[in-house]
Amino acid sequence: MRYIPRKLADVLRQATRHFPAVVVTGPRRAGKTTLLRELFPAAQYVLLEDPDIQGRVRSDPRAFIEGIRPPVIFDEIQNAPELLNYVRTLIDGRPRRMGQWLFTGSQEAPLMRGITESMAGRAAILQLWPLSTAETSKVNLLHGGFPEVLARPKARELWFASYLQTYLERDVRAIINVRDLVTFRRFLALLASRHGQILNKTDLAAPLGVSVPTVSEWLQILESTGEIIVVPPYFENFGKRLIKSPKVYWGDSGLASFLLGIRSVPELERSPFLGALFEGFIAAEILKSQVNRGLRKELYYFRDQQGLEVDFLVPRPNVGLWLIEAKAGKTVHPWMAAPLLSLQRALGKKSRRLIVVHRKTLRSPVTSAIARDVDALDVEHFVKELTPGRSDV
Repeated sequence: MRYIPRKLADVLRQATRHFPAVVVTGPRRAGKTTLLRELFPAAQYVLLEDPDIQGRVRSDPRAFIEGIRPPVIFDEIQNAPELLNYVRTLIDGRPRRMGQWLFTGSQEAPLMRGITESMAGRAAILQLWPLSTAETSKVNLLHGGFPEVLARPKARELWFASYLQTYLERDVRAIINVRDLVTFRRFLALLASRHGQILNKTDLAAPLGVSVPTVSEWLQILESTGEIIVVPPYFENFGKRLIKSPKVYWGDSGLASFLLGIRSVPELERSPFLGALFEGFIAAEILKSQVNRGLRKELYYFRDQQGLEVDFLVPRPNVGLWLIEAKAGKTVHPWMAAPLLSLQRALGKKSRRLIVVHRKTLRSPVTSAIARDVDALDVEHFVKELTPGRSDV
């Protein structure tokens, strides 16, 4: 499989020049190991999922770590979190050399607790998500951005089925004891049918016959392992009642489509979920543009009790908010700008850009204005606009 250069690479290289350790988190199979081994080919590689290596770590962790000659890549550190304490001791006990300890981890929340306790101030923490359209034009709604799916698109269904099985058996059971994996699998499919909707935990719990706290726990698992995107509402004092619950999306449109039983492009075009899938696709592209620059994730939506709704609000450094509507159609109309303009009036000078993002046509212009101060951009040009230096100067 040909290596596709990742946008995170520059930030990762910079981090290794300023920190003794670097941790790359993110969903399974997003390309974390490939990225580290490509950028640091001379580093020793240790796969901590290997049962033999796990046995050595548990029997004598000090001897194991002292037998390592940095630089080293520890793959899937959540399988041996006790190593972090020993690495910290080595970092503190020797003259500091930068970029010697490289880690990957798929279970973000549990991993973060270990790093907070053991490696605070010693490790840079970065996120790698599946490929974005800024990295390859192969990324699309049906296939998503997982590198192995894009490399072998004909094996899409088999890959996602295997991915879910691996995810259930490894990550879910490693975090909590899910007694009924069949029900959890039904929960995943049900959540896909709520893709892009306001999160209603009771609505999810009732059909499955489980409690709301159980659903909350399952959602936390999906979010901590990088599988779903939870978009909070944007709060402002508008003098009106706002919806306060978050919206939820699957992070990868290919996985969401698979869970919805969509097998082909014609099925996707006919699907009632097309609009929601495209909306989630844009949400993921926005967040990928942020984490690939080493920034924290900042994405919001707006909806009030009077029915005014804007898909996304994105804070941009030093320039205010971008207001964004995502439309799955390839034709844009002036009426699509109405929610953006209404919210802009309420926000005043806080809003800088108003954009309607649509799917690419054969002759998409770079930018077209569908209303005063509102631009229409296809996905490719929208993602380019997200790049620093284009509109933030």
